Amino acid sequence: MPPLAPFISFLLAVQAPTESKSASPPAKSVEPASEDTPAILKKVPVYPKTVQVDVDVAYLGVDRKEKADVYRPLGHDRFNSLPGIIVIHGGGFNDGDKARSREINIAENLTLKGYVCMSINYKLHRAQGQVTWPQSVYDAKAAVRYLRKEASSLGVDPNRIGGIGCSAGCNLAMMLATTGPEDGFDAVPREPYQNISSRVNCAVGFYGAVDLPNYHDMKMFAKTREEAPALYVKGSPINYLDAEDPPMLLVHGTADITVPISQSETFLRVAKEKGAPCILEVIPGAPHTFDLQPKQRDLRPLVTAFFDQHLKGAFAK
Repeated sequence: MPPLAPFISFLLAVQAPTESKSASPPAKSVEPASEDTPAILKKVPVYPKTVQVDVDVAYLGVDRKEKADVYRPLGHDRFNSLPGIIVIHGGGFNDGDKARSREINIAENLTLKGYVCMSINYKLHRAQGQVTWPQSVYDAKAAVRYLRKEASSLGVDPNRIGGIGCSAGCNLAMMLATTGPEDGFDAVPREPYQNISSRVNCAVGFYGAVDLPNYHDMKMFAKTREEAPALYVKGSPINYLDAEDPPMLLVHGTADITVPISQSETFLRVAKEKGAPCILEVIPGAPHTFDLQPKQRDLRPLVTAFFDQHLKGAFAK
């Protein structure tokens, strides 16, 4: 019996750490929510090697945490100007990141078709009571201005710039298309590049909430629809539609239970009433959140053809 004592002690010593580890499993890493997400929780994005990517460009200035990734074709001659596209991520204005797989898919595919793409982070709601709108709109407009400001160094044609966004990014892409200086989002003190136009030539929006009074309460306002109905109206691109707007393409799935397709259908109806150029592509069976290659249908030809027509075509302004 005595010789067994050391062996039993050894077994107990070995098992104790194992039990401790199983009781406290390591935290799982997640994809980045924004530039405000702690570094330990960020999943390192895998950028494509089929295009050149300049990562974390300080398009809002060095004092802002939100950055942009600029995608250019391999071997792009900057003296050969290409049209530019602003890529705006989704996430309900509370979440999302410029380098998530959906945004990388969109930026890579469009860059491969001869565009310079700029995928942006913008101000997100990160704390209870925090008001982040209209800063998100200001940031999207600043991205367009930055692309124009740096057009020669990036090899971008400043007269041919479009926007594309998914979910919350769709709302912002449509705000770029439908609002102008008269709407109060452009001449804003302390915002960068105020002397440069934020106008876009066209815009694409995937499954976005564009009619907020008929959606739900939004944290970015820090007020409910009942408390501030005018604020929800002001944050809805549907209320700025007119015949002077550039061409717009909406894409929405019939199985979307996050943002109902009625949002895009109502936008289309009002656009027609106002004489604004807009089309809606319905994707049967598609849920909320997909990139240019959902299982239901390859959307690359549709989206590329739209941008080609309005940014590369003979009549593109």
